[in-house]
Amino acid sequence: MIDQESTTLTPITPSPPDAWPQPATLTTGWRRYTWLFWVLMGPGLLAMIGDNDAGGVIEYVVTGMQFGIGFFIPFVLCLAPLTYTIQEMTMRLGAVTQTGYTKLIFRHFGRWWGYYSIGTLVIENLLTLMTEFIGMTAGLVMLGVPLWIADAACLVLVVSLALFTGYWTKERLALFVGALNAVFLLIALLTHPSFTAIGHAFASWSIPAAMHGHIVWFVIATVGNAIAPWMIFFQGSAVIDKGITAKQLRTGRIDTLLGSALQVIIATAIILCGAALYGHVTQANALGPSAIISALVRSSGHVAAVLFAFGLFNAGFLAAITISLSSSWTIADAFGWARSLNDRISGAPKFYAVYVGSLVAAAAAILIPHLPLNFVAMLSQALGAMVMIPILLFLVVLTSRKSIMGSYANTIFARLWGGVIVVMLMGLSVLLLVQTL
Repeated sequence: MIDQESTTLTPITPSPPDAWPQPATLTTGWRRYTWLFWVLMGPGLLAMIGDNDAGGVIEYVVTGMQFGIGFFIPFVLCLAPLTYTIQEMTMRLGAVTQTGYTKLIFRHFGRWWGYYSIGTLVIENLLTLMTEFIGMTAGLVMLGVPLWIADAACLVLVVSLALFTGYWTKERLALFVGALNAVFLLIALLTHPSFTAIGHAFASWSIPAAMHGHIVWFVIATVGNAIAPWMIFFQGSAVIDKGITAKQLRTGRIDTLLGSALQVIIATAIILCGAALYGHVTQANALGPSAIISALVRSSGHVAAVLFAFGLFNAGFLAAITISLSSSWTIADAFGWARSLNDRISGAPKFYAVYVGSLVAAAAAILIPHLPLNFVAMLSQALGAMVMIPILLFLVVLTSRKSIMGSYANTIFARLWGGVIVVMLMGLSVLLLVQTL
């Protein structure tokens, strides 16, 4: 049993500032701030870039194939302020309280909501991890590698991250993988998009009549991809594990802002990749990753298709790391286990067991015959938006309480804007339920 008032939970072992890489000489001015940003960047960037995961890539491509660029490219760009608001609150809550988000829910909202948060996150994360392995194995399968071998190879590759020592090393490796997601910008250019059409989409933004039958589903899936629940649990725990405190809030905000901008820019590029197939592919939502890659070969050439396969693998690889870590941090936080990336496997066996176990379960699940790949991807994004409602509501309430945040509590505007986001998600979820019924 979890005691919501317990004060004996095993504390996380953060990286203290004096353990971070130090400059060769003391610097001042812009050099000092550049160095500080290099050291502190990570949690926000990884949460945001990791959210453009393999499932998200598939959903964005299918969206472009189904609807072109008219509605969704402007819509995705409009999501940047929304994602920044949520993740900035997450970063600030972790930095100020130095307490895991799961423990805060148990402490302030009770056991039922604590177990709800853990349970829904684990289910959502498992579905999402399945899409990561679907994406990672797609290119290898097209090269003739049997699915089970490709699946096992990807599993070993992701699990191997646990063998590296220290938060800093693991974070820098993940950031390098995240930087490779820029390949989608190159792919978008190789599809020769019409910049005139893109400009017209912004100038005459509206909902085409032909989209009304499916608009709610795709809008919720797109929103769910932008603000997945695991992002809150991941960034909040990463901030604490890294040792970021209220003194570094400014740099933490820059890290989060940059991540928000890169997230929507890359998402826009992926939609453009799908838009290159608009009108040329029927039943796009029934296509798997391999079929999408084959369609890109015909429309944009072999190079674009190969790069897309690489980008899909890379997106799945990064997200498999961040999503499984969010599960590990959440469960370990709830049960008081050692839970720092600075710990070796022998020092935090249960934490790493959850990390490896969630990956093994997802890798095994995609071997199920006749698995509807695109449906799983779309379901994970849509479910994420609906699961997000209470989690986001708790986040707004926690960051608004001065008894918790002190002088770092939300302003009136932040409270109102957070409330608008919650109401919007509730409205979209109700519309989806009505449409489905």
